[in-house]
Amino acid sequence: MSKTRIAFIGAGNMAASLIGGLRAKGLDAAQIRASDPGAETRAKVQAEHGIDVFADNAEAILGVDVIVLAVKPQAMKAVCQALRPHLQGNQLVVSIAAGITCASMRNWLGDQPIVRCMPNTPALLRQGVSGLYATEEVSAQQRQQAEDLLSAVGIALWLEQEQQLDAVTAVSGSGPAYFFLLIEAMTAAGEKLGLPRETAAQLTLQTALGAAHMAVSSDVDTAELRRRVTSPAGTTEAAIKSFQANGFEALVEKALGAAAHRSAEMAEQLGQ
Repeated sequence: MSKTRIAFIGAGNMAASLIGGLRAKGLDAAQIRASDPGAETRAKVQAEHGIDVFADNAEAILGVDVIVLAVKPQAMKAVCQALRPHLQGNQLVVSIAAGITCASMRNWLGDQPIVRCMPNTPALLRQGVSGLYATEEVSAQQRQQAEDLLSAVGIALWLEQEQQLDAVTAVSGSGPAYFFLLIEAMTAAGEKLGLPRETAAQLTLQTALGAAHMAVSSDVDTAELRRRVTSPAGTTEAAIKSFQANGFEALVEKALGAAAHRSAEMAEQLGQ
């Protein structure tokens, strides 16, 4: 990425996070530019990162190697169609918009090399994970550029099939909300068991953080970690058995299936 020039179309939170990650990895501010219709948004990203900003998308992409589409899915068609006459040669287009397929973008942009990505909100803290899929027009160098871009805010994982992005959306794209829901439920349960709400919240949050660190750093899988914590006839076993008796695994499978189905539905609706 040391010589790569990048333009962000849309300078909201996710774009700003990617820009910050690239700057932290040593990319010069002169190599990054962003466009956004909001004057306040442009002023904020310029002040925080020292990059050039534009109100005009066509001006922003002039002479760049990579174009990052960081606009709302509902705006993608209009943005892409307006950009098409201004594209220059083999510029790589990286989309971080949920639910917009490569086929739809190809219809709107022409035969540009396209990488479609599904990041998640922990990318805002540079703790994200992204699934990436590349069209056949994407060169090895461009694949590396896309990987370096998303790796600036976490982990980047390549997918062999585009439809796998629906599963990525279900697992990691929407995933933070599932953990937030569990944290809410555990906090409320702790309060009902007699703890002050603030104490229950602190216990739950630190437990979630500690468990995640253990899972990431361990050399065994999470099933083994769970077994090590679960003493026979102990308190943990009582809770785990209650979870399982009430269909915990099946409920999770059903919920993620619903998310993946909705992702595919949105792709069909937004791609028209």
